[in-house]
Amino acid sequence: MKTLRWRESWGQVGFSVMRAAMGISILSLVGMLGMIMYYAMPALTWDFLTEVPRNMMSEGGIWPCLVGTFLLAAGALIIALPLGVVSAVYLNEYNLESPLMTVIRLSVANLAGVPSIIFGLFGLTFFVVFCDLGVSLLSGVLTLAVLSLPIIINTTETALKQVPQDWREASLALGATRFETIFKVILPNALPGILTGAILSLARAAGETAAVMYTGTVFFMQKDGVSLWEPVMALPYHVYVMATSGTNIEATRPLQYGTSLVLVVLVFVMSFGAIWLRERRRQ
Repeated sequence: MKTLRWRESWGQVGFSVMRAAMGISILSLVGMLGMIMYYAMPALTWDFLTEVPRNMMSEGGIWPCLVGTFLLAAGALIIALPLGVVSAVYLNEYNLESPLMTVIRLSVANLAGVPSIIFGLFGLTFFVVFCDLGVSLLSGVLTLAVLSLPIIINTTETALKQVPQDWREASLALGATRFETIFKVILPNALPGILTGAILSLARAAGETAAVMYTGTVFFMQKDGVSLWEPVMALPYHVYVMATSGTNIEATRPLQYGTSLVLVVLVFVMSFGAIWLRERRRQ
């Protein structure tokens, strides 16, 4: 009896600690967003969202940064999602239990935790220099795609494992081939989990600075058009340079917070759209 009460007491302590940790996390997030909104309000105008930067970034807007961030994140997802799904299907559905597959799975899991600056240096060495793509939108997209691949592979493989094995066996027993079973039974039922991986990779790609600062972005561009062979402006790198290397950091402080808030909202909108699509598909 005493042992049972002792366990119940420690269980209540554990739940209290978890509730306190959750409360601290929520308060920290709300406080951070509140501070960003407070300092960003003077800069948030329609012109700020639709104009190009002017006067050494102390005036104007961030429209080129918005376009560049969207192109980098969307391009990376278009490349990484099909490659990641196919890789996860190969790893999970063909049951290749061998030392090589074990090493591949371990490598993918480790790559998911590698700092983004490592991917940036890889993109600089391979895409920019070796492939001779230069600092361009294409180099940035390919670098972000490589960065997103481990996340998509891990989440997709987890989603595939959650599909009951009985469904696979029933499909094969009815005469379907393994290929038909994968594309007509397994992938449709694993799609919500696959979209979760897409959401995570999209949010990470949109907010990355180190991965694209060497490969696909510049602080300022005078060209109006967008080309795969030219660099672009991006919101994370724009904030970084204004906060660390600007000519008048204090004068651009509202613009820094305004750009940060726009980046948070952009990531939220893209994530919300993907979540809505996932939930609709799940229903």
